[in-house]
This record gives sequence, structure tokens and C-alpha cells, in this order.
Amino acid sequence: MTDFILQAMLVMLMLFAVGTLLRLLLGPTASDRLVALNVLSAVSLALLVLWGIKVGRALYLDVALVYDIFGFLGFLAITRFLKDRKEN
Repeated sequence: MTDFILQAMLVMLMLFAVGTLLRLLLGPTASDRLVALNVLSAVSLALLVLWGIKVGRALYLDVALVYDIFGFLGFLAITRFLKDRKEN
């Protein structure tokens, strides 16, 4: 039963990732694309954590933690770039 729930969650997160990727590519404004990138980062983080639980390896959890830190720093950098660009 637990394996079925994990598999269903992985499939749902993959569908969310595809939808978010479409918004990232087709978003009408830079703000839409930035939010889609942040959501895609969160979905991929959740996928890494669930995959680590499914296969029983803690390495995926470590990778997810590092990925989350770099994703947040990247989000801050892009936000600052867009803010500076909007002021000019």
C-alpha cells in the first residue's frame, strides 16, 4: 500500500512539473516565469525526497537539501536582476 501511495505521488508531481514547465515556457510576463521557476524547483525537490524514500537511500535527501539551498539563492538573484531592470 505504501509503495502504491508513493508511486501515485510521484506521478502527480510529474504532472505538476509538466504543467509548471508549460507556464515557464509560455508565461506572458517575467514575473509569471519567475513564479513558475520557483514552483518547479519546489516540485523537483519533492520528487527528489519521494524518490529517496522510495529507494531507501539518504543520498537523495542530501542532494535535495543542497538543491533547495542553491534554488533559493538563484531565485533571489533572479529577483534582484528583475528589480534592477524594472527600475531602469
